[in-house]
Amino acid sequence: MILTCGLSPAWQHILVADGLSPGEVNRASEVYWCASGKVLNAAIAIAHLGGKGRVVSVLGGARGADVQREFEGWEVETSWVDCAAPTRVCTTMIDSSTGFATELVENAGALSAAELACFRQACAEGAGEADLILVMGSIPPGVPADIFAEILAATPARAVLDIRGPELLQAVSAGAFLVKPNRQELEWTLGRELADEAAVLEGMRELNDRGAEWVVVSQGAGPVLVTSAGDRARVFPPRVEAVNSIGCGDCMAGAIALALDEGREPLAAISYGIAAAADNLATVLMGRLDRRRVEELAAEVKTETIPIG
Repeated sequence: MILTCGLSPAWQHILVADGLSPGEVNRASEVYWCASGKVLNAAIAIAHLGGKGRVVSVLGGARGADVQREFEGWEVETSWVDCAAPTRVCTTMIDSSTGFATELVENAGALSAAELACFRQACAEGAGEADLILVMGSIPPGVPADIFAEILAATPARAVLDIRGPELLQAVSAGAFLVKPNRQELEWTLGRELADEAAVLEGMRELNDRGAEWVVVSQGAGPVLVTSAGDRARVFPPRVEAVNSIGCGDCMAGAIALALDEGREPLAAISYGIAAAADNLATVLMGRLDRRRVEELAAEVKTETIPIG
């Protein structure tokens, strides 16, 4: 069983228009509302791919209730922590003429000490049953940066991390099997620009040295870079028609976690995650994946070894 936990869920408003003109009135041809945010996207992806999982997160207000109702229709266990701050609303605007997606992100609200204690307790209870723990997303203001390190230290399960910044560095030191920042998140975490592939690989090696067995860095449409103690590789995603790029990294993390939980070797699991990201890219709603299609796309993923030294 996979435990997916995070503190920044969202209720997503998606508007699709044939062309977007800044500063002018833009009328949407399609409108969608759905549960989202990194933690929910990953949990949704795992459920749609047939995985057994539990999600732990914080929800508040009317939009939090909307999230709960949507999850009732899926095969996923839930541990929702009620909070006073309303669940944030994020808006995605998709230009169907170009395939470009623009996201307006509302930050997550602050949590009380009691709410954070309930989240820790829910994670501890879920971790006791989990074979793998998946940690997703940013933390609200006031939450200590060691929150995820503390959770990982209390469980022997393998951990996959899709987080950034100080919380990533501390969680890696607490023990992580695989971490998956994108290139921009890796730069932000390390506090410096990574101008070329060599610099990115060097930064990834730093995370390996801090304790991450595998480091996976996505680069948009470019090749995904992978490092471990004995491997360096470029992994090339399959080509699909882009519809909505939001949530692709979240689906990658969820699918990698599922593939590892099912017993696949790390490089095969990473290829499966890249295929899930491609499937997500070709759909409007995030995480609502098709396992048959993901398996087909995984067969198109190509891996190229990068020599060491």
